[in-house]
Amino acid sequence: MAFLTRFAPSPTGPLHLGHAYSALLAADMARAADGAFLLRIEDIDRARSRSAWEAQIFDDLHWLGLDWPEPVMRQSERLGVYRAALDGLRARGLLYYCNCTRRDIETALDAPQEGAMPRGPDGLIYPGTCRDLHHKDGVLRLNMAAALPLVGDLHFAETGPRHTGRIDLDKAEYLSGIGDIVLARRDMGTSYHLSVVLDDAELGITHVVRGEDLFEATVIHVLLQRLMDLPTPIYHHHALIRDAAGKRLAKRDDARALTKYRAEGCSPADIRQMVGL
Repeated sequence: MAFLTRFAPSPTGPLHLGHAYSALLAADMARAADGAFLLRIEDIDRARSRSAWEAQIFDDLHWLGLDWPEPVMRQSERLGVYRAALDGLRARGLLYYCNCTRRDIETALDAPQEGAMPRGPDGLIYPGTCRDLHHKDGVLRLNMAAALPLVGDLHFAETGPRHTGRIDLDKAEYLSGIGDIVLARRDMGTSYHLSVVLDDAELGITHVVRGEDLFEATVIHVLLQRLMDLPTPIYHHHALIRDAAGKRLAKRDDARALTKYRAEGCSPADIRQMVGL
């Protein structure tokens, strides 16, 4: 099997050292396997995406010494693909509309119990308030209880430093620890989970290289791949680049933006050393 991986940033802010590490690691792994490295732009969040940030992403990655085939895939150009997938899931009775606000969910979760509200990889675990109400609009949620009987054993192959080998997934955990996830939001027409699964399949990605903070999201993605009869890549969840206090970097950490290191005279080799490559 050929090695084909990707780096998939969102053009909503500057790339920082964590992005550099993920992109360089993916490209290094592809090169070592005589494979290929792709770039994909995840711009479904149209309210926050900016063409200037996208241009900066291209510039920073080229400066790091990376290249990729053109043209790149952009999620904003694939809304029809996502819509068709949602239509297919709805026709199978697996989706329902939900009008609950975050406050509604918090109230429903807080009412019968004390202590911390249950959270999963997609945030607060939805209590199913709208599941049988037959709304005509809102966000689209996956009916997890209806979906699970349609798939066989759930598992994936992992090569990351913390998890290696076959990872078997417990279906009971999908109900108690994940719940009815959102697959399409009003302002996007899709969601991260749906779009990334469809995009990886379209590109023929064989190996997904990304941060260990997305390990729990992979559990969701494997289920969606099985539901839509898509291949499951091999996953490599790498360690995160953290600040001096141990906090993982985010786009708001402008002090660690690649543009600032470049302005200070750092070289791509300096960046590699900073991130441990």
